[in-house]
Amino acid sequence: MSYGLSIGTRIALVASILSTGLLPLDVSAFPPMREGVKATIVGDVYDSACYFTRQLDKPVSHECAVQCAAGGSPLVIVTKEGEVYWPVDNKMPALGQNNRLVKHGGMKVKVSGHVYDRKGSKAIVMDKIELVK
Repeated sequence: MSYGLSIGTRIALVASILSTGLLPLDVSAFPPMREGVKATIVGDVYDSACYFTRQLDKPVSHECAVQCAAGGSPLVIVTKEGEVYWPVDNKMPALGQNNRLVKHGGMKVKVSGHVYDRKGSKAIVMDKIELVK
């Protein structure tokens, strides 16, 4: 029985049920989590879309980063060496990290946590975020 719902609507419905915790997620179906490397990075908080599509060398503004994050664009941390770190969650189901970074959008931060490197991409599970003055 399909109830006339499109596949997109069905996916959105399942995602919303999972996010409310009403339907438990069977994490045993996932491979075990691997250990990240404990590290501290320093970099600027960028909107990922602007960083990649506009070839920015510095963040545009705090207001711009806030607006992009509010629209759902992921924020990233870019070091002075040009390494891009994607802030991620290590819980299942994973949550976006924009809410933790948005107040620092367009600013330099020092982030401590666990770094994961996979096929040229870097991610960080953030334990601590500090503004660098």
